[in-house]
Amino acid sequence: MNIRRYRTRALAIAWLALPCAALAQSMGMDAMPGMSMPMGSAQTDPHAGHGDNPPMNHAGHDAAMDGNTLPPNDHVPPPPPQMAPPAMSPTQMADVMQMDDAGTRSMLLMDRLERSASTSGDYATAWEAEGWWGSDVNRLWLKTEGERGSDGTQDGRLEALWSHAWTSFWDWQVGARQDFGQGPNRSWAALGVEGLAPYWFETQATFYVGEQGRTAARFETSYELRFTQRLILQPKLELNLYGKDDPQRGISSGLSDLQAGLRLRYEFSRKFAPYVGVNWTRRFGSHDNVPGALDLHARETTWLAGVRFWF
Repeated sequence: MNIRRYRTRALAIAWLALPCAALAQSMGMDAMPGMSMPMGSAQTDPHAGHGDNPPMNHAGHDAAMDGNTLPPNDHVPPPPPQMAPPAMSPTQMADVMQMDDAGTRSMLLMDRLERSASTSGDYATAWEAEGWWGSDVNRLWLKTEGERGSDGTQDGRLEALWSHAWTSFWDWQVGARQDFGQGPNRSWAALGVEGLAPYWFETQATFYVGEQGRTAARFETSYELRFTQRLILQPKLELNLYGKDDPQRGISSGLSDLQAGLRLRYEFSRKFAPYVGVNWTRRFGSHDNVPGALDLHARETTWLAGVRFWF
């Protein structure tokens, strides 16, 4: 009996709720209490009713819509010049802009000016310098290298070369070389290449033809390993080959000598850098039974300190 009574009450409530739901559906949103809004206010001011809050800044959104957003570093270009530059000829413009590819320039580099002490107890002062004058394509080079000990200049070299850039990273070089120091002076005609090999190896390869059918070849390569922007380790390798023996200058045919060095320099500026290092020398051949031959060590290790500068 109780179950029938509950079912009867539920059916009565459902029949009473149906007319109310239909009435609410037929009413608009504006007719409901608390839902009326003045026309136009929501469209003209989206922040109406929030007078206590400050208005939102949409400048960044406007700039984004215009395509004028600032880069991540907030860099703003300078304003344009206020006056137009005067009329200039191509020559004057190249001089002002310093963009003349055919213009002449010059540089002098003292790559090595060092004092060394060998494990055999010998002390010496060595140098290696080069300078050039010309354009980016054609240049006149002067190169010199040598070593001076307690008994004078032991081995010196002076070269005058004309170079021509035949690719982006390589130059042809042709000229003359003069050897001086202990023993007789030797003169050579020179032909070679110099440039930047793959993986940033600075490379030189030169072939020489001298008096009395003498020939020689010289190969040199170096690399700069940067620990920081100022601290640089430079390994260097040099090989000298000759076609004939020259005992008076300590030269053997074939591979005459090989030099490998390490120099660690600190650049106080790009133009001035002191360094310390070590150099290993291996000389091949023997001239013990030849009168007047130079007495040189077959193996030699030297510790050195010097300075590198250019201007």
